[in-house]
Amino acid sequence: MLQLRPNCEHCDKDLPADSTEAMICTYECTFCKSCVEQVLKNVCPNCGGGFCQRPVRPLTERRKGLSRLHQPASDVRILTKYSETQLRAFADEFCRVLPEKR
Repeated sequence: MLQLRPNCEHCDKDLPADSTEAMICTYECTFCKSCVEQVLKNVCPNCGGGFCQRPVRPLTERRKGLSRLHQPASDVRILTKYSETQLRAFADEFCRVLPEKR
């Protein structure tokens, strides 16, 4: 199940479960839309893949047992181990290759 991490791994911006600013890669690395566009250039610094908008888990239970009340968002904050210089260099190396071709 998707973790719904609570923050951007680069700038540490809060990304609550209902945020439309949260972007994830296939491994659930989580960054804010601003960092994905301006720093990472749609290149995940961990796996090299691309990003898409993280889905919003419903607050209201519409099917039994399925809602944020039953599967709450994670409260574990994760920060990248890479410096901004390293992030930008990695992004620059791969940003011209489409995510599906990386």
